[in-house]
Amino acid sequence: MTTYAEGVAEVTDGDFEAEVLGSGLPVLVKFTAEWCGPCRQLKPVLGAIAAEEAERLRVVEIDVDRNPETTLRYGVLATPTMLVFRAGEPVKSLVGARPKRRLLEELADVLG
Repeated sequence: MTTYAEGVAEVTDGDFEAEVLGSGLPVLVKFTAEWCGPCRQLKPVLGAIAAEEAERLRVVEIDVDRNPETTLRYGVLATPTMLVFRAGEPVKSLVGARPKRRLLEELADVLG
């Protein structure tokens, strides 16, 4: 697992179960790709949320091109797709980049 400076860790097919499904906190997973412009726009937003909500939420990303097994398992067809997992189960799905305030509003039920 690689952790970026902005507090968003990268997970892989190999460690997804331990890092995401086994987490004690809810985990927001951004399914991303290097070639995805909106994914790059979302990176600082998720970095800020990771820092501000570290006590209540983990934020990680997974590259869809390098990790096809997890991408297929959760039916991800577009990037960026964000899935929120709680107790090993996906509980929320969001597709597309959005501003921080809107994303926090959409995550309120998960964070509350």
